[in-house]
Amino acid sequence: MLRLQRQMSGLLRKTIAERPLVYLNGPRQAGKSWLAQNLNPGQDINYITFDSPLVLASAKAAPEKFIKSLPTDRLSVIDEVQLAPEVFRLLKISIDENRTKGRNSGLYLLTGSANLMALPGLSDALVGRMSVLTLLPISSGEYKQTDFNFITGLFNEDLGYKKYGDYDLLDVITHATFPEQALSAQNTPRWYDDYLNTIIQRDVKSIADIRKPEKLIMLLSFLVLRAGGLLNNSGLAQEAGLAMATYESYKSFLINTFIIFQLQPWAKPGRLNKRFIKSSKLFFNDTNLLVYLMRRDIHEIFRNDRPSAGHVFENFIATEIMKNAAPLIDINVSHFRTSDGKEVDFVVEKHNGDTIGIEVKLDMSVKQEDFKGLKVLKEAVGEKFVKGIVIYTGSEIVPFDDDMWAVPVCYLWAGQGL
Repeated sequence: MLRLQRQMSGLLRKTIAERPLVYLNGPRQAGKSWLAQNLNPGQDINYITFDSPLVLASAKAAPEKFIKSLPTDRLSVIDEVQLAPEVFRLLKISIDENRTKGRNSGLYLLTGSANLMALPGLSDALVGRMSVLTLLPISSGEYKQTDFNFITGLFNEDLGYKKYGDYDLLDVITHATFPEQALSAQNTPRWYDDYLNTIIQRDVKSIADIRKPEKLIMLLSFLVLRAGGLLNNSGLAQEAGLAMATYESYKSFLINTFIIFQLQPWAKPGRLNKRFIKSSKLFFNDTNLLVYLMRRDIHEIFRNDRPSAGHVFENFIATEIMKNAAPLIDINVSHFRTSDGKEVDFVVEKHNGDTIGIEVKLDMSVKQEDFKGLKVLKEAVGEKFVKGIVIYTGSEIVPFDDDMWAVPVCYLWAGQGL
């Protein structure tokens, strides 16, 4: 099966060369194992997976002996490491021993389908010795193989008028997903059904204390209706019939297994407790999973249900932002909303404060009033405001002010050069 080149490859190679241990996490089936094994074709690595019952049993029964048996002359890749937390402390000991011998990089690459927040034993044992990277499902640019990162483009390029040719938005949305789904002719509903069953049957046991995992699906059915919206946690817990502690536990599990993610509200730099509002926004890490949970066909949604199509489109843009931000390290993504309802869907900031506002509009045209929230954001950010854009479904990049632009969604994978 054809394999897509991933934007994370360069950063992962660089980090392995600089650090003794790298933890590459991300959703199941995002391509972590393949990427780990194919970073440098021809390179001799020691690949181990805890998906093997025999290997997992060995690591859990004799973790010290297991880690000591690994070769020290090449990179060891340990796949699905969250299944054997017994090895975490032994990895620390091994790293410290190798440091005394002058070997302080390229020792271990761990992969896992659980967020580090769900594995406190790993982070506690390896603090100061580990770098964490996240691999998400493939982006539109990776699907189109354009090698274009639109976040970098928006910060570094001066936009100018451009008219694009026709493009098939739904083709891109349905292929900006898990590699196996994007590149094969599998039955999509059945694939996602199996995907969720695997997470519930396996990951619940290994990373969470959830007594009734079947209620996770029930909670997901409620969260689907909130995609792209502000989270009212107490109201949602009550609606789902869950005690608040249970609701928070279930939601944390869904976040830590990369099914959903939250965007925090924007705050001025240095004033993190001075947010305009306190509510986070909810999104699904894979838009096609969202559509599957809606029990609908994406073509029917975009043809007959504009409000739902708007939510799906915004979720798609959210995932594209996160996918393109992941290999850049110095990017933070939030949302902006004032107490009187002025809002910007996404705020993308560099560590130095440079800021871009992104508004999403499911329409073939853009009007001046679509920039109202972006202008409020510009005033709040000040001189660090780089530009504001409205992403829409038309075909032309056009200016609405010196730093305000209407940008067609195809820019996400085509940039200005195609």
